[in-house]
Amino acid sequence: MRPGLREIALLFLKLGTIGFGGPAAHIALMEAEVVRQRRWLTLDEFLDLISATNLIPGPNSTEMAIHIGYRKAGFPGLILAGICFILPAATIVTAIAWAYVHYGSRPQLGIVLRTVKPIIIVVVLQAMWSLGKTAVKNPLMAAIAIGSVMLNVAGVHELVVLLLAGACGALAGRAHRISSALSVELLPIFLFFLKVGSILFGSGYVLLAFLRADLVDRWHWLSSEQLLDAIAVGQVTPGPVFTTATFVGYVLAGLPGAGIATIGIFLPAFLFVALSGSLVPRIRKSPIAAAVLDGVNAGSLALMAVVTWQLLRTAIVDVPTVLIALVGILGIFVFRLNSAWLVAGAAIAGIFFYAYTVLP
Repeated sequence: MRPGLREIALLFLKLGTIGFGGPAAHIALMEAEVVRQRRWLTLDEFLDLISATNLIPGPNSTEMAIHIGYRKAGFPGLILAGICFILPAATIVTAIAWAYVHYGSRPQLGIVLRTVKPIIIVVVLQAMWSLGKTAVKNPLMAAIAIGSVMLNVAGVHELVVLLLAGACGALAGRAHRISSALSVELLPIFLFFLKVGSILFGSGYVLLAFLRADLVDRWHWLSSEQLLDAIAVGQVTPGPVFTTATFVGYVLAGLPGAGIATIGIFLPAFLFVALSGSLVPRIRKSPIAAAVLDGVNAGSLALMAVVTWQLLRTAIVDVPTVLIALVGILGIFVFRLNSAWLVAGAAIAGIFFYAYTVLP
């Protein structure tokens, strides 16, 4: 099926608005929408795109959105899907940064995230079940997946894990806080975040360490507390975690800083996908290259499993979150409800809970 640009825009605006939980959750929501509900891609095609995003630096879920847009509508789809996925998060984070700069605090979004996380876990588990049946298609791929989990838990970098998984697949194929904005020039902000978007692999926690080295220790643009606030806002708002850059940019140089930082950190993702997107279908035509991709697929799914376990340990922590997760299981696996409605419902429940139990 070849969707129109309007349909692509509306889908990724929706996903960018309800996509709490980080890259694994975002990718699970995309799988539910573009594979099972809309049938824009097969499971094999979706897995190949996951592998492609894991092998290039930048925000994985944003790159998945860009890949999907490119696959279905060429370069116009590439641009539109990426912008529409980023825009809701960037808008929300800019509003929070405005409140932070002018009032010295940020909204307490923890309650909302607490009610949404259990639903996100169920969505991710559903996606992993679907993807796992395709990626782990024989005992060798199962062994690669298990080995990838063990290496990642042992502390081996994600990119190294994926390269080893691809190598194994190839071998098998061959054998078989402040009161006013600071005054920082826009060009240095843009160049810094362009560098981050060009070379950063990994999660939001890797982003924290990367930003701290320059923004806090080297240039003293931010305090450690301000940087932690920026990371926290990126984590608890929907959409890409890399909108942390939007928050930092606003704190440093107001609205122009927010815009230029957002463009800088996400621009490489558009370029990388534009350069690599057309290669994935060609890789499948080569038996050896396809075997490498199969190995990377198994490794990618394993890394997703590790992240899901980490999310589960922080999401399912008491009786209310267990009950929310059970509602999510019934809604998704039994009644086949659209996961977007469940996520939105959990977020609304969190807002009402906060309003009636916390606010005076």
